[in-house]
Amino acid sequence: MKAQVGFLSLMVILTLTACSNGTSKTSYLYKAAPKEGLAAKVGDLEITNAELSDGIESEVFEAESKVFDIKFNKLKSLILQKYMDKDPRKKNLTNDEFLEKYIAKEVVVSETQIDAFIKDQNIPAEHINPQVREKIKAYLEMERKKEAVDKWIADQTSKTPVEVYIPKPRRPTFPIELGNAPVTGGRDAKVTIVEFSDFQCPYCAKGADLIRDIKKKYGNKIKVAFKNFPLPFHNHAEKAAVAGLCANEQGSDYFWKMHDAMFANQAGLDPDGLKKTAQKVGLKADAFEKCLSENKYLSQVNADMEEGKKIKVKSTPTFFVNGQLINGAQPIEVFSEVIDEELAR
Repeated sequence: MKAQVGFLSLMVILTLTACSNGTSKTSYLYKAAPKEGLAAKVGDLEITNAELSDGIESEVFEAESKVFDIKFNKLKSLILQKYMDKDPRKKNLTNDEFLEKYIAKEVVVSETQIDAFIKDQNIPAEHINPQVREKIKAYLEMERKKEAVDKWIADQTSKTPVEVYIPKPRRPTFPIELGNAPVTGGRDAKVTIVEFSDFQCPYCAKGADLIRDIKKKYGNKIKVAFKNFPLPFHNHAEKAAVAGLCANEQGSDYFWKMHDAMFANQAGLDPDGLKKTAQKVGLKADAFEKCLSENKYLSQVNADMEEGKKIKVKSTPTFFVNGQLINGAQPIEVFSEVIDEELAR
């Protein structure tokens, strides 16, 4: 059979050959848009900014965030430099000398702190030697100095907050209906976190720990909804998704108990393991097993999957904080930044 070139393959070919030296080249004129919302125009064909962004929202946000971070870090270094220059103690001292003498003078890394770092990072004992300890010490000193610099700048600007005029990228936002998803948290919470997850995904287990920490921090100021996105290469994920909803049938509290238990034991997601877990969390065995064997909630799992695909879920876990996309089990600080902004609205 003769091979056919698919649409995606054609797009790749066009991308790879766009800068070739061939005689036939498309002409691109870069100019101001003739009307708002327009990204490009050729003849009577128009491409809008909405069309251009569709499907690449996450990638664009990540790229814009990298640019913002580069500028913001440069901004912080300029603020540091200007405040040091205006300090009368600076005189003939170099920046490094001023840093060591006044800003980071109390930075000391003890052997106990090095030991704690080794333990926290689970570094095997056979990998530890004097050279490794020195490298760890240098790393910890650098981190402590960064903290000292941040504190010093905070002290200098305590009465005059830094006004930043660099536009900060906003996360792509998608409309999400809670539907029949299991929910926990404050009924009238101002912030809703919707998680698309896979019970067999190891990163999703970290996401479950993260959500637990977020709930502990914010209490009833937030509510959390769980939607299923079982990945096809996880052989027990779909059945575990159904099991979670079968538990939810007996009460929302049972869903979250089952949720925690399944993530805690991802090796036990086969049907027999799910039945044992259901017994441990106190579910009515007959009702649960009937629900599971009939795949009663498979249609809801599939509906979650379809919704996830429409709103650009590409991996698990994926979170939406009041619709704002956060990919992966990011540090809690990433979530807190978005949650705090939403609570302040």
